[in-house]
Amino acid sequence: MTHFVEVNFDGMVGPTHSYAGLSVGNIASSRNQQSVSHPRAAALQGLAKMKTLHDRGLLQAVLPPLERPTLHDLWHFGFTGSNAEECFSAAACEDPKLFAALLSASSMWTANAATVNPSPDAPDKRVHFTPANLFNKLHRALETRQTAYNLKRIFSDPVHFTHHAPLAGGLAMSDEGAANHTRLCLSHGGPGVHLFVYGRSGLQPGLPEPTHYPARQTIEASQAIARRHGIPADQVVFAQQTPDAIDAGVFHNDVISVGSQSFLFVHEQAYLAQASVLEELRTVFERVTGGQLHITEVPTARVSLLDAVSSYLFNSQLLDDGKGGVLLLAPEECRENERIHNYLEELLASKECPITEVLYLNLRESMRNGGGPACLRLRVVLSEQERRAITANLFLNDSLYGSLTSWVERHYRESLHPSELHDPALWRETQSALDELTTLLHLPRLYEFQNL
Repeated sequence: MTHFVEVNFDGMVGPTHSYAGLSVGNIASSRNQQSVSHPRAAALQGLAKMKTLHDRGLLQAVLPPLERPTLHDLWHFGFTGSNAEECFSAAACEDPKLFAALLSASSMWTANAATVNPSPDAPDKRVHFTPANLFNKLHRALETRQTAYNLKRIFSDPVHFTHHAPLAGGLAMSDEGAANHTRLCLSHGGPGVHLFVYGRSGLQPGLPEPTHYPARQTIEASQAIARRHGIPADQVVFAQQTPDAIDAGVFHNDVISVGSQSFLFVHEQAYLAQASVLEELRTVFERVTGGQLHITEVPTARVSLLDAVSSYLFNSQLLDDGKGGVLLLAPEECRENERIHNYLEELLASKECPITEVLYLNLRESMRNGGGPACLRLRVVLSEQERRAITANLFLNDSLYGSLTSWVERHYRESLHPSELHDPALWRETQSALDELTTLLHLPRLYEFQNL
């Protein structure tokens, strides 16, 4: 029997990691706008997270950061000069806000890179990828072209992988990737149930919407991805986020719910008509898999929406503890919040929840920009044959971890003040770092500047 395993592909933090406050609706991003960032610490924290999971026996991989900014994007927006540095300086001087978007290192949050459908649920028995269009935010929409290219380079074997273009159609087809998609199953190689979560409709008037912050994902985008990936309709459940949750700062479903295999950990204010949604999930799961779905619904009386957003409790990762239970990988902020910490300790003591261990990690630099452990990873279920089809040096081991750590320490700035983002030297440093990285990862000529 073919063995399948879930691989966490974590995004590496880029050298231009900064706090520009570009993401309206993401409270942490707005709160820390114009703060001094620490790119080296951010990258090392991300690598330490990956190494922790590798040391636990989990299959962990890396995804390279995107080139930021690119000459292509500078030219696209009309910035010119006799050389690259002049284009860079022109953008920084003429439109600082647009320039901040061009520099953003937000591709580190690879939960927004794409929606991925594993081969057991696809009619052609190939892994399907649709890069997210991220239309709702300019700095993220600028990622799509490079992300699509990188995924095609990494998952390049057409025998095993199918790549779809990002959805067209503007805001009516706004798609935020795997952050709004959860696959539930008994085993990774068995049939799965796909939960797609949306915040609004792009075409159907009358659905309730938030009033303070934007709803980013549309039902039309979720439906289109399910169709193009060929997921059987009876294996799909669609649910709408509550507008109150979005207005509280729950800009993606993975800030209010997380699921893995046969376990769903969800706040009671996650979905409209939540009782009906959870009952549908249970029914579909039992019919599709023949097993039972375990749902832990967290009451507002124990964890408020404010605490859920500030701690990123639900942006934790659910992982196999190797003993038949579930490891919750949570940000350090969950331990520091007394209410959250006490609730998790009670869950562990009750034995009524599959979570058997909570591991807290320091991801402070990512958290200050509004991204927790789950934001940093793209889950890709792969068979052994599909894993072997990936020829790049992306699967973490002690040697690669050491090489990447040394690479970060040599190339990344310890701190980055907002005023330093305008320094053309930062661009040259970034290109030098990325040029070396492609050698380490066995991905030659991955970046545009390497092909000019």
